[in-house]
Amino acid sequence: MQLRSADQAKPSFTLEDYFVGRTRAWGMFVDRFGEVRRQFHVDIRGDIEDGRLILKEDFTYDDGERLTRTWRITPLGEGRYLGNADDVAGVAKGEVTGNCLRWSYDLDLAIGQRTWRVRLHDVMLLQDDHILLNRASMSKYGIALGEVIICFQKEAAPARNNASIGEHGERGANEQARIDNVTRSTVAA
Repeated sequence: MQLRSADQAKPSFTLEDYFVGRTRAWGMFVDRFGEVRRQFHVDIRGDIEDGRLILKEDFTYDDGERLTRTWRITPLGEGRYLGNADDVAGVAKGEVTGNCLRWSYDLDLAIGQRTWRVRLHDVMLLQDDHILLNRASMSKYGIALGEVIICFQKEAAPARNNASIGEHGERGANEQARIDNVTRSTVAA
């Protein structure tokens, strides 16, 4: 996939900023003939430990199969990353330019009773603070097998717990203050 002006695209993407906390994703594998073979959703939890991003991905496939993958990703600076996971052969390498992360790795993929080592080239594009799109080409021996297409949605940060704001949040507190001011003005008149 060729991208024009990714280095100028906004918002700028920082892997650890996006994935720390909780994220949900929905995706599918499309074979090289254009047929959707599998669909899935993923619950993701990201934490920083010893300067590394730890991503725990819990996959649930449309056929009921479940899989957990834990990525350990090291930021190298200047938008470059290295990562590994138990089913990744060697080291994954990635680089961010603007709103785009290019991420490549070899994955040991269980297919029935066998395991295939496949090559993945991901292109992730940050759309806004919450939405990240991913298109990954999958190949074996240089022969295209298909694509994995995923949409990530970052959960919003939990609301502040502030006793003075109460159960209606900041907007409710501001509205209550306005009502109190009107009430005081009415009583004083």
